[in-house]
Amino acid sequence: MKHYISPTNPMRARFNALASHEATHFSYAFDAGVAALTLNRPERKNPLTFDAYAELRDLFRALNSATDVKAVVLTGAGGNFCSGGDVHEIIGPLTQMTMPELLEFTRMTGDLVKAMRLCPQPIVAAIDGICAGAGAMMALAADLRLGTAQATTAFLFTRVGLAGADMGACTLLPRLIGQGRASELLFTGRAMNAREGLQWGFFNALHEPQELLGAAQKLAHELASGPTFAHGMTKTMLHQEWAMTLDQAIEAEAQAQAICMQTQDFKRAYEAFSARQRPVFKGD
Repeated sequence: MKHYISPTNPMRARFNALASHEATHFSYAFDAGVAALTLNRPERKNPLTFDAYAELRDLFRALNSATDVKAVVLTGAGGNFCSGGDVHEIIGPLTQMTMPELLEFTRMTGDLVKAMRLCPQPIVAAIDGICAGAGAMMALAADLRLGTAQATTAFLFTRVGLAGADMGACTLLPRLIGQGRASELLFTGRAMNAREGLQWGFFNALHEPQELLGAAQKLAHELASGPTFAHGMTKTMLHQEWAMTLDQAIEAEAQAQAICMQTQDFKRAYEAFSARQRPVFKGD
């Protein structure tokens, strides 16, 4: 695991201190503006534990202050993305908890999705093999999803006697693939194959397994080299406008765009255009 800490950026240093602590279920690396998070329990298809949820939630929250991080790649080790909550380390103990304890847990899992949606950096999920339960929700919470032909995505909650309404599934999934298709997956718990995922808009593209991570990293680096302040604004508006009327959305976008027009990147783009050159964005 590699860590790159800038001694001149205290917010960056705090983020790396969090990312580089002794996490047991994911690894972290940083290169040229892109943070790579890898769920790292391949022998169990990368399931989540109570600690893993909390660690990931805290890391995505910390990204709000990580000014050097411009984009994020999220993937899993060993040919699978994530098999969801660990059956023995999570589901078993949940059956013994009180209602207040259960609510504390379900709110924490939802907080992971909120942290992913609220961090300003675009998140690219690279999905191979099993992507199930909470793993499917993490993929859904990402901004872009690249997959392989072997990827199978399942919202398994009804298979264990729970509602399909988990971690924001009933809000996020219909907006991505449509109400009818989302209803089918959330009621039945069946797996969506990669071809369906691509046709329905869950996946942005499919790649060969050996090319998947490279494609995700390439996309993330392209985003990281763009106008990252404006990218953060785009992500914010995509999130906030769900609850707006068209009139409210148009006014909010007018204000957002006026803010972006005050950035140096906007001026750089004009100057580069005038000089018939490609702009070099710096995110300010």
